[in-house]
Amino acid sequence: MSETIKENKMGTMPINKLLITMALPMIISMIVQSLYNIVDSIFVAQINEHALTSVSLAFPMQTFMISMGTGLGVGMNAVLSRCLGAKDNEGVKKAAMNGIFIAVIMFLIFVALGLFAAKPFMHSQTKEAEIANGGVTYLRIVCICSFGFFTQMTFEKLLQSTGKTLYTMITQSTGAIINIILDPIFIFGYAGVPKMGIAGAAIATVIGQCIAGVLAVIINLKKNHEIDFEFKGFKPHGKTIGNILSISIPSIIMASVGSVMVYGMNKILMGFTSTAAAVFGVYFKLQSFVFMPVFGLNNGMVPIVAYSYGARNSERLIKTVKLSMVYAVGMMIAGFIIMQLFPTPMLMMFKASEEMLAIGVPALRTISIHFLFAGVSIICLSVFQALGKSMLSMFVSLTRQIVFLLPAAYLLSLTGNVNNVWFSFAIAEIASVSLSMIFFLNLNKKVIKNL
Repeated sequence: MSETIKENKMGTMPINKLLITMALPMIISMIVQSLYNIVDSIFVAQINEHALTSVSLAFPMQTFMISMGTGLGVGMNAVLSRCLGAKDNEGVKKAAMNGIFIAVIMFLIFVALGLFAAKPFMHSQTKEAEIANGGVTYLRIVCICSFGFFTQMTFEKLLQSTGKTLYTMITQSTGAIINIILDPIFIFGYAGVPKMGIAGAAIATVIGQCIAGVLAVIINLKKNHEIDFEFKGFKPHGKTIGNILSISIPSIIMASVGSVMVYGMNKILMGFTSTAAAVFGVYFKLQSFVFMPVFGLNNGMVPIVAYSYGARNSERLIKTVKLSMVYAVGMMIAGFIIMQLFPTPMLMMFKASEEMLAIGVPALRTISIHFLFAGVSIICLSVFQALGKSMLSMFVSLTRQIVFLLPAAYLLSLTGNVNNVWFSFAIAEIASVSLSMIFFLNLNKKVIKNL
């Protein structure tokens, strides 16, 4: 295995080519994933607007689950990639096996949340029985059957950590395509399948995740030779778990803040009308087309940064960060232009009523202003994580969404005009990019330049 690690492309390939090679498959798979997210909501919207609102209000708990899986992946990925860079074979194996162990624990946590927390969570946001019941049904299926999600997420991160991002494109795309195919069949009852409505959307999601998860496991066992998977006789290793969690927990908290923000925004918007909350839910699906490719870029960038850090190669590290920022900002500018030009056609994909259009068009145009600043922040936060400085990422994320965004949204809601609430995103993003750059410049001076 040592010879395989020695020749790892992350230490030898030209940076631009390496970044594109690593990131492009992830960007493609993230775009496919975004397509699934949008198509899923489009199908749900065909039931009625209440169904769309149910899924929108369920979204914070679902994103909390995604945050847990992603945060674990960031921690495991960073530890494993640093071990690769340092040629530590035993560390690579321990990072992988203990990461899988933590994923099992997370799955059990979400089984409990699905059983006991879904109902009070939904009823805390709405008193409309139809909306609440739809959300409870959706969440219970997605959480209790989350073993597919955690399997897929964990084993895809293992492929990313060794530079095999092409395979993650295959697994993610497979899961997303299966979801898209099964959604209308289960929601509306085609091909002899009973009509299941919102429950059908959740079941389609779970089946897609399970198939993608099994595929990711198979590919790892057959193709990921840089990791020695020893399941027999496995015992948790406290120090390795601690190293992973020291990076994962701040990352989970950072990502989970987004769930808190969405929950808070839903509470604020439901004070106007349930349609406003539905619009916010639609925005989150649409913005994934912009943010998911940038996150795909991040997934390609983080192993390179972590590897370069482990190998003490500051020149490759800095060049990776600079190129990533250029690409990220370009993607966000493109997203801003699209949202400014085509808000009505995008909303009409979700069977938008006149009221939804009246709220949604100015919402999409106003919220998308923050895209112009977000690219730099996203890259900086990922660099902090890759270098083991996740507390910085957590602080910036907490400040952005809890200190600035939610209070600004609440204060703007007091004007009585829902259109003013959307400006809170730009206010928070300007604060975020300012903090991110201050921390990055300081880290560059004290850590990166001294490698």
